[in-house]
This record gives sequence, C-alpha cells and structure tokens, in this order.
Amino acid sequence: MPIMPDTWIRQMARDAGMIEPFVENQRRDGVISFGLSSYGYDARIADEFKIFTNVDNALVDPKAFSDSSFVTRRGETCIIPPNSFVLGHTVEYFRIPRDILVICLGKSTYARCGLIVNVTPLEPEWEGQVTIEISNTTPLPARIYANEGICQFLFLQGATPPETSYADRKGKYMGQRGVALPKL
Repeated sequence: MPIMPDTWIRQMARDAGMIEPFVENQRRDGVISFGLSSYGYDARIADEFKIFTNVDNALVDPKAFSDSSFVTRRGETCIIPPNSFVLGHTVEYFRIPRDILVICLGKSTYARCGLIVNVTPLEPEWEGQVTIEISNTTPLPARIYANEGICQFLFLQGATPPETSYADRKGKYMGQRGVALPKL
C-alpha cells in the first residue's frame, strides 16, 4: 500500500477535484503551515467551532447524542478549555478516489502544545468537509487559529479497489459540510 507523493496529490486535486480549495504550495509565513507537502496535504481548520461544555450537565452518549453538550462559536481563534475538546471542520472539501484510504495526523506545532487532533480514516469514495476533534490535554486553556494548518492527510493507495466503498454503503457522513455531530 504505497503512500502517494505530491505530484499525484496535485494531479488528483486539479483533474478530479479531490481537494477544494487546493493550495499547491505549502504556506508558512506567520501561520501554522498548510497546503501541499511532500507526501501529504496539510488542511486548514475553518472558523466554526463547537466547544464542549458541561453547562447543562449533559451526558455524552453516542447513541443519543445531544448538541446541548456544545456551544457554537465563529471566529479567527478558538480557546479550548483545559482538559476538554473542540469540534471543527476543514476549510477543504475532499473527494476520495475509490482505491485510496486517507489517514490524518495532527500538526507537530499543536502536538507540542498538548493539543491532539483526531480524525477517523477517510474511506474510499467518501466526500465532504472533514470533522476534526481537537483535545486539549493540558490543565491550561489553549488557542487554535482558524484558516491555518491543523492536520496532515496522507493518501494510501490499495493494491486493488475495494469491493464496497463508503459511497456504495451510503455512509451516514457522506457529503457533510460544517461540523457533523455523531449519528447512529
């Protein structure tokens, strides 16, 4: 299962709309870097954030999820409370080819500050803006920056296309825009 290089990512973004909007060169002057890298694509976090809160004393239950567990904020930055997390989404919209699986890793700049990025794999033929969970593992409030890099996506090509793709299964998170909360 080879990892796909910048030349392939660029071609797929241009010819197949795999990443929109696509930033062809890595941008880093005064910002947390984003754009095309050697073997991946550094995506940006949008300016919409769902901040976890316990104001309403809600129970977190993935089978009966209540959005009262979050407050929604828009802005150029977001403060993540200590030992808490925020949901956000990528600026970019992804269209994953049938023979590709995408893995996401957090940016080292944030990891060195105790912020952990979690994204499940993007399956073959999934498309949408990616919902991202950012956990603040520190006892201090932490700031993240909208429209700057948050994570890197790595594109792995399977030996053959799968028998059944995410689109074939009519996956519940297909085509999502904005932050998608848990669905059963």
